[in-house]
Amino acid sequence: MTPIEKPSELPLAIGQALRVALPDLQVGSAQDFQATNKTCVVITVERNGPAVRSLEGRKAHVLSVLLKVMVGQGAQPFEACDLASRLMDLVLDNRWNLPPTQCEVPMNIVAVPSTLAGAETDYDAWTVSFTQTLYLGPPLLEDPTGTPLFACTWEVSDIDDPDQYQPIAGATHV
Repeated sequence: MTPIEKPSELPLAIGQALRVALPDLQVGSAQDFQATNKTCVVITVERNGPAVRSLEGRKAHVLSVLLKVMVGQGAQPFEACDLASRLMDLVLDNRWNLPPTQCEVPMNIVAVPSTLAGAETDYDAWTVSFTQTLYLGPPLLEDPTGTPLFACTWEVSDIDDPDQYQPIAGATHV
């Protein structure tokens, strides 16, 4: 798997995974479905916040993801609810084919009925929301010499700069 470099790779990976799992379903961003009357899933990232670094020292981003299910006219009653349930099953334990060292499993998975703000439509809509943690950037704890290194935040100007780390006193090569 190719390492991921930016948060925008998560919704792209989710979209690809949903297209494979549900090939008859249209998946995209809000711009893709502004004037459609077809069943679709709109992927949005609502929030991006910091979290505790990975064990490898990568920076952590917790993304709040929304999958808005909208069904068009003529859909069966509760079809959006059923589709939201299928999406919840897909979200559970899914890393979207991203490297497991850089993508945690989704947490806080919830599906709720939703409305389209400011629009009168014939859509039945539900939203599946969850948080997912991504670990981005280079692993800071890799040391090609095998010498354990450390740094104290109060002694360095940039904790993300490996050149500011020092060998641990008395440590031997691994």
